[in-house]
Amino acid sequence: MKLVAALGNIGDKYNFTRHNAGFMIVDYWGINSGFSFREETKLKSLFTKIKYNNEDIIIIKPTTFMNLSGEAVSLVTNYYKIDIKDILVIYDDLNLDLGRLRFRANGSDGGHNGIKSIIQHLGTNKFDRLKFGIGPQPPIPSEAFVLQNFLKEQEPQLKESIKLANEAIKFYLGNGIEKAQNKYN
Repeated sequence: MKLVAALGNIGDKYNFTRHNAGFMIVDYWGINSGFSFREETKLKSLFTKIKYNNEDIIIIKPTTFMNLSGEAVSLVTNYYKIDIKDILVIYDDLNLDLGRLRFRANGSDGGHNGIKSIIQHLGTNKFDRLKFGIGPQPPIPSEAFVLQNFLKEQEPQLKESIKLANEAIKFYLGNGIEKAQNKYN
């Protein structure tokens, strides 16, 4: 069993913000694969479980807001006894240009509060990640930039990049982190 945790903020006012890139990616997957999310209050998540390549995949969108994402990831990981090596976290990265993808096998939080929370709650930084570029950042505070909506002129590139991110996730699930890094980084 694997866990795909997409990061973002719950609520209509956040739907199209840069910080919700993770949610947008798995929402696209659901729309194109016929699955939907249901709220699991005890797991602090919007939750679904699918079969992919004959393997159970749990996909979550934490309902804790970005800075507390680790609560939901930890709850799901513990409840389903998911090994750290079977976790993929999908999130926005303002240091990457819009739509650029980067898989990482582990590492620091890089200043991302959602990742910081996950590291804190799991007690390790050795989980796989897929970063989705939302940059470049203009000369405004990071906190303000990530909560802005994507620009109208960015929509075509954003849609293509979300589609590519979905292909990358599926490739990762079938081939692992190293092959995914070689193909998509």
